[in-house]
Amino acid sequence: AAMAARCGPAARFHRVHGTNVRLDASRTRATRVESFANGLCFSQEPLAPGQIFLVEIEEKEGGWCGHLRVGLTAHDPQSLEVVPEYSLPDLVDMGDTWVFAITRSHNRVVADEEEAPARARCPPWEPFLLIEQVRIPRDVLVGRSRPGRYSHILDDLYRTNVLPATARRSRIGVLYAPQPDGTADMHIVINGEDMGPSARHLPAARPLYAVVDVFASTKSVRVIPVEYGLPSLQTLCRLVIQKHIVHRLAIDGLDLPAPLKSFCKHE
Repeated sequence: AAMAARCGPAARFHRVHGTNVRLDASRTRATRVESFANGLCFSQEPLAPGQIFLVEIEEKEGGWCGHLRVGLTAHDPQSLEVVPEYSLPDLVDMGDTWVFAITRSHNRVVADEEEAPARARCPPWEPFLLIEQVRIPRDVLVGRSRPGRYSHILDDLYRTNVLPATARRSRIGVLYAPQPDGTADMHIVINGEDMGPSARHLPAARPLYAVVDVFASTKSVRVIPVEYGLPSLQTLCRLVIQKHIVHRLAIDGLDLPAPLKSFCKHE
């Protein structure tokens, strides 16, 4: 929690962004209004060590090839004479920028053999995601489909807390974890799962801004604030209930108040 004390100021987008981006009044929602490029956005402030910048995919747009791209840059957005058209390769080619392209699958970084045990997938009922010395409340990291008449079809996704990485309501975050040698590793988190160090030896002593490229089939994203601390009793109860049910509709048969049932089903 101490490593990520500065979780407030960066939980919105910077005023500097791509020419096709429109921000809402709170600067927490970014929409690409035309074409498939010029959708670059940045965090309002540099991230603190261990602080995750988390976005949820709100709208998709068919007809384009490619998806959201996220990463970190040591360039102050305010210093850019022109915001590049693409994060890959334009912004990366400027140097001191590390960007990861999100795909429908295969986002997990191949771990070294000695790292494999530490990279085991976190059980869906585990309240925290642990990335090295950083502990992040896991519940807010997980994207879930909108409950509806036929949403019980997605019970397996709810039970395992997994949505396709590029799906609407998927949640994707980026952070950096300091290393003993004074550098940092960049981690991408997709729906509560750490994809591993997607870039190493970042200059941890320099300010690092989050990069979010609202690219191609990703039309709109929203910043999700993350509070570092203990999960609420309500959240802990939900995790225990979800751990012991077969599917989400089974919650309706439990002897619980209706508001708690809805909360347990993420409605």
